[in-house]
Amino acid sequence: MKTFLKILLFVVVGLVVIHLFPVLLLPTMLGVVAMLVIGALMLGGVAAVAGVGLALLAGLLAVALVVVAALAPIWLPVLVIVGLVSLCRRRPKATV
Repeated sequence: MKTFLKILLFVVVGLVVIHLFPVLLLPTMLGVVAMLVIGALMLGGVAAVAGVGLALLAGLLAVALVVVAALAPIWLPVLVIVGLVSLCRRRPKATV
């Protein structure tokens, strides 16, 4: 008789769980939705930080290009002189 009562108890518990499944599933679904919202907020924060970093990088690149353009009257003649000297200089014979 004990086996029959155990089987009957399991069947009753199973029916109760199946009957209450939507109610038991609600906290889980609320947790999943909360995690999705928190993840979206964190992703938005990461995107904002990446956007600021890319803007800063673009600004630094623009400043570097302005400095290179402003100093062009100095480094272009120096580059020409270095190139002419390297063309006119004798190259040492390579030893093999």
